[in-house]
Amino acid sequence: MILVTGASGHLGTAVIQNLLEKTSANQIAALVRDESKASALKEKGVDIRVGNYDDTASLDKAMQGIERVLLIAGTDEENRLRQHQNVVDAAKKAGVQCVAYTSRTLKDRNTLANKLMGGHFQTEDYIKECGLNYAIFRNVLYMDTIPQFVGERVFDTGINLPTGHGRVPFALRSEMGQAIANALLESGCGNRIYKLTASESYSFDDVAATLSDLSGKEVDYTPAEKSAFEAQMKERGVPETMLGRVVGFLTDIKNGQEEEVSPDLENLLGRKPASLKEGLKVLFNL
Repeated sequence: MILVTGASGHLGTAVIQNLLEKTSANQIAALVRDESKASALKEKGVDIRVGNYDDTASLDKAMQGIERVLLIAGTDEENRLRQHQNVVDAAKKAGVQCVAYTSRTLKDRNTLANKLMGGHFQTEDYIKECGLNYAIFRNVLYMDTIPQFVGERVFDTGINLPTGHGRVPFALRSEMGQAIANALLESGCGNRIYKLTASESYSFDDVAATLSDLSGKEVDYTPAEKSAFEAQMKERGVPETMLGRVVGFLTDIKNGQEEEVSPDLENLLGRKPASLKEGLKVLFNL
């Protein structure tokens, strides 16, 4: 039996949908904070277990009868490591055979601009040291985030980001969910690290050119200076903590932290992942 945590989130939902296509619902359990958000899964026969990463008693209960657990990274970045440790500890206590985790494909943990990403690597370390079999899915930046980065007025203003000509092998979250489900069912946990990226990397020059091609409107990319970008964000009332996170993400892209390309996603899917053009066409309804 496989337990998927964070099951009502975008990635958790994608993983479970793909698991349901290949295995019986009675082999799947879903950990959710709010049972009302899991009604659709419950109707399909998925075993709903209510709890959260801070409530160790709920985690102990959720792990009963589970062979494999997929720990989807929590969104509370400040407390992420402690929460993840709670899940791993509960899994070990319950005799779970395998812990899988959704990490990030960042090149060098020691030179990250976005320091909050360090929690992913610390979680990886904890899982490797816990004594259980593991699978770590290092996910690239979702292609689904591009609309958020470029803004809703991108066809009027173009793209102005402090990412230089850094490249990212953006991949669709839905395809990552499919690949993770396939890995959990086919190979389980072989103490493996998967790097889930597209088959090709792209810069925001490429994003602009692709949006121009798809829309018929000229979209330009202008690499912004970090200081000017920060000033602009402050003027728009973006909170300091959020500003730091966004700039950290973009600086890491500029510095090549996101550029690594791996065949793992393609191998798990059994086909090439969606190209930038195919993905942006869907994401921008073009």
